[in-house]
Amino acid sequence: MVSLEGLSGLPMSGITKPISMAGPTKADILKSRQLKKFLVEARLYESKEEAAKREEVLGKIQEIVTSWVKQLTRLKGYTDKMVEDANAVIFTFGSYRLGVYGPGSDVDTVCVGPSYVNREHDFFFVLHNILSERKEVTELQPVPGARVPVMKFKFDGISIDLLYARVSLLVVPQDLDISDVSVFYNVDESTVQSLNGRRVADQILKLVPNVEHFCTTLRCLKFWAKRRGVYSNVTGYLGGVSLALLVARVCQLYPNAVPSMLVSRFFRIYTQWRWPNPIMLCAIEEDELGFSVWDPRKNPRDRTHLMPIITPTYPCMNSSYNVSTNTLRVMTEQFQYGNNICEEIQLNTVKWSALFEPYRFFESYKDYLQVDIVAANADDLRAWRGWVESRLRQLTLMIERDTYGKLQCHPYPHEYVDTSKSRAHCAFFMGLQRKQGEIVQEGQPFDIRGSIDEFRHSVSKYMFWKPGMEISVSYVRRKQLPAYVFPDGYEHPQNRWLTPHHKLSHSNGNACTESGGKCLKRKKDLDGEYSEHSRLEKRQYLDRNKSVSPEIISCELNRMSSGCSTFDQDEMNGAAEGNASSTSSVISSCSNEDIGNECPAGISEGSNGGDNGSVEGSTSPSSSQSDSNDADLKSSLEDEHADHRNKVEFEVSSMREVIRL
Repeated sequence: MVSLEGLSGLPMSGITKPISMAGPTKADILKSRQLKKFLVEARLYESKEEAAKREEVLGKIQEIVTSWVKQLTRLKGYTDKMVEDANAVIFTFGSYRLGVYGPGSDVDTVCVGPSYVNREHDFFFVLHNILSERKEVTELQPVPGARVPVMKFKFDGISIDLLYARVSLLVVPQDLDISDVSVFYNVDESTVQSLNGRRVADQILKLVPNVEHFCTTLRCLKFWAKRRGVYSNVTGYLGGVSLALLVARVCQLYPNAVPSMLVSRFFRIYTQWRWPNPIMLCAIEEDELGFSVWDPRKNPRDRTHLMPIITPTYPCMNSSYNVSTNTLRVMTEQFQYGNNICEEIQLNTVKWSALFEPYRFFESYKDYLQVDIVAANADDLRAWRGWVESRLRQLTLMIERDTYGKLQCHPYPHEYVDTSKSRAHCAFFMGLQRKQGEIVQEGQPFDIRGSIDEFRHSVSKYMFWKPGMEISVSYVRRKQLPAYVFPDGYEHPQNRWLTPHHKLSHSNGNACTESGGKCLKRKKDLDGEYSEHSRLEKRQYLDRNKSVSPEIISCELNRMSSGCSTFDQDEMNGAAEGNASSTSSVISSCSNEDIGNECPAGISEGSNGGDNGSVEGSTSPSSSQSDSNDADLKSSLEDEHADHRNKVEFEVSSMREVIRL
């Protein structure tokens, strides 16, 4: 449960004084230059020509929406003077507004229009048709049923997410100030959500002590989160807003720090933070216009949030309401990984490239769920994939609930494509492991067929389904993973890794057994040195291979055939070769440099972070219908030995075949 201590007076944990006012040393400045050099070489910055093209595209979109509003004003019978004055204004938000966009990044935009131009018909029908006739526009995809309705498209190759906000004005001035709360008078919830993207971005930039250092740090950590597989709001990890707020809070706690210091402090702070104590940049504004504000004193659902990261503008909301027990566990492990790497960077034993080593997801588990999504063409797949991906978080929660939390899911936010298929295809994967420390009940497998069937039923409610849209969910062992999930030249992991009982030693960039056996060459990183994959991650990998992987009963469910396939399960290899979670993060006290300064509330001193007051479930009062069910999807799973093949036969309904394991 979220701690209510301090809520009555607000301030709380997010608005304590800085931990340290210390500035950088010469070594810190040097490391910041090295970090900036790495980010440039990693092509995270856009060229001047590409930036100018984005500005040009935004200018054209502004012209289109202005013409669109004038056209509607005339059609609705307003006077010539009204037609002349009619206007719409484009605002940007997200990474573009924060100044941390890079090559290929989309541009988040919101169109603010007058009260007589509606979203349902005028935006999603009239403007949609106008855009569809433009030769510069491709991949046009309206998503009216999203939590925040959006129109997605590419304009001259630039990805655009366009929202619509209808304000209670007959004429929208070009210099409209949306920071004024009066803009919310007589508007709907979707308009509030749409406008708050820009309002939050503006407020973040006002609340950080040094915008340049904030932007460099955020750019770095966004790249890190993507490489480590913890950047995806829809999957239950960090979204762009949540990550920006976490970074901004660290900037407030260390106002004179340079980026290299801020990156290190980021991991130090969030490995020690006692979730679910909230992160806030400023005091929560009181309810003024009747919109729901994050407040666990009044809203019981808010007390169930596991990782509250609160937006700094009215109405204040939890930007990370999608976080679940399992995704919080994964993020905590990755924070600890980053903290360990930063400590080695400070000791000059590794370079910055080590922090951005991609997470070896397909080497971390022995059991996976594979979700295949297919459609007749690329346009259909784009819409169908978005719908299914938005429901994957529900699948993980269903499995947790139905196995009583003892089967842990690790959803991986990256998608993979099988180009050999005749139809458009993509796939997502989830790692499965038995919860560490649970008593093993031999011979009793996990039956997740009901969870998958419920997920299929949820997905089948898609309002815009077309022939050819199909989905299948399969349980696969690691050695059954399809070849397309590995980069070119990669071998399957069981051929690349030494057996768990071998100890690794490193010499001249080779990984060898102590007995002088086979050595494996390591790939070179971006700096030309051999890959500096941390000892921590190797230990985590080996630790996983010392436990038992779960025996799972599952079936393949297809959107069209609704049938189950029979999956052959290899014999389990016993406790030495199974799968388990890696060791949880150990929480330390504040560092020596912080002695004499007040530690912010939420950071424990020598206690295990996350144990006090932690909860299960994650919902938001302003979330979609599917989000409102998350708090009920709680779980716990039963561990079991799987040293032998357990053959089980089930009789299922006409929708399924007999499943044998």
